[in-house]
Amino acid sequence: MANLKVLVVGTGFGCRIQIPALREAGFDVAGLVGTDQRRTEERARANGVFGAFTDLGEAIQTTQAAAVAISTPPHSHSALTMQALSRGCHVLCEKPFARDAAEARSMLAAATAAGKVHMLGHEFRYIPQRAAVGRAIAEGLIGEPRAVSMVQLLPHIPQWENSMPAWWFDPAEGGGWLGASMPHLADQLRTWLGEMTSVSASLSAVTLTRGPVDDTFTGRFAMTGGVEGVIQYCAGVYGPMMDLAHVSGSHGSIWTEGAGIKIADKNGTRDYEIPADLALPKPQPVGGSDPRHQEERWKMLVGMELAPYIILCRAFRAAILSEASPSPVVPATFADGVAAMEIIDAFRASAADGGNVVEL
Repeated sequence: MANLKVLVVGTGFGCRIQIPALREAGFDVAGLVGTDQRRTEERARANGVFGAFTDLGEAIQTTQAAAVAISTPPHSHSALTMQALSRGCHVLCEKPFARDAAEARSMLAAATAAGKVHMLGHEFRYIPQRAAVGRAIAEGLIGEPRAVSMVQLLPHIPQWENSMPAWWFDPAEGGGWLGASMPHLADQLRTWLGEMTSVSASLSAVTLTRGPVDDTFTGRFAMTGGVEGVIQYCAGVYGPMMDLAHVSGSHGSIWTEGAGIKIADKNGTRDYEIPADLALPKPQPVGGSDPRHQEERWKMLVGMELAPYIILCRAFRAAILSEASPSPVVPATFADGVAAMEIIDAFRASAADGGNVVEL
C-alpha cells in the first residue's frame, strides 16, 4: 500500500491540480481517463502519466488502482463514482458534487454501503485564513455569532469566458457561477457557523454571453443558532477582485482583509494571527510538457489551488491507510457534498419562485 495507485478521471482540472497534488501526497498516478483516446494519450504523456484510457472500468482492471480522483463535468460524477465504488475503489470527487441533492444522496449511500473512503474536493478548507476564522469563531472570540456578510466580485467572466469549457455554460451539465462557487461558499459557511435553514435568492447574468446560466447569485439566508446573512457573489464584473467575509457576534466581529484577519471588540481592532499548524506546503514546480501549464489562467489557478489540494490529497491517502490526518482541518466527505447540493437546490428553487423563502 506504500505504492498506492490512483486514477485521475478528467483531463482539465485533473491535469492542472489533481495529478501534481496526488503525486506530492505520495500517490502513484497510474492512469489518466478521458473521453477522447488520442487527446487523453497526449495529455497523459505531457503530464508524465503512463496509462491513458477512455473507460474507467478498463483503467481500474488494468492498473489495479486502489483509488479514483474524479474531476469531470458535474453531470457525470454520479455514474463514475458508482462505477469506481462497485470495483472497490476509494473516491475523491470534485464539486459541484452532483446534478442535484437527490443524486448526491444516492452517491453518499453507495459510498457508505461500500465501506470506502469518500472525500470531496474542498481544498479551500485548508486555506489558512479560512481555517483560522473558523477556529476563532469556535473558540468564542466574537461571542455568539449573529450576522454574516459574504461579498465576492471577480472579473472571471470578462477575462476568461472564451477559454472556459462548454459544459460550464450548459445548465443541464451543472454550469453557471452558482454551481461553480456555491459549493465553496456553502462549505465555508457550514464549517464556520453550522447548517443553513432557509434562503431567499436570485440568479442573474451581468456580463456573461455564452448560454442560459448565471454569473451572479444573491441571497438572504438563515442558519442554525439564529445567524442571519447576506450573499452577493458575481464573477461578471470589470475591475479588480473584491472579497469580503464578515461575521458579527455578541461580543465582537471577525473579517478577512487581504491575506489577513481582523477582530474588533470593545477593546478596539487588532490583527488575528494565523496559527502555525494551519500553514500550507510550498509545492514543487509542476513538471511535464503540457502547454496548458504556461497559460495565464492555469498559472493563476495553480497558484490558488495546488498547495491546499496537496493537503487534501495527503488527508485522502492517510484515510485510506488508516493513518493520522496531516492537518487539524477535517476533510470534506460526500455528506458535505449532499449538504452543499441541498443549498444549491434551495437557491435555484427560490430564484425560480421570484425569491420566495425556501426552507432547508
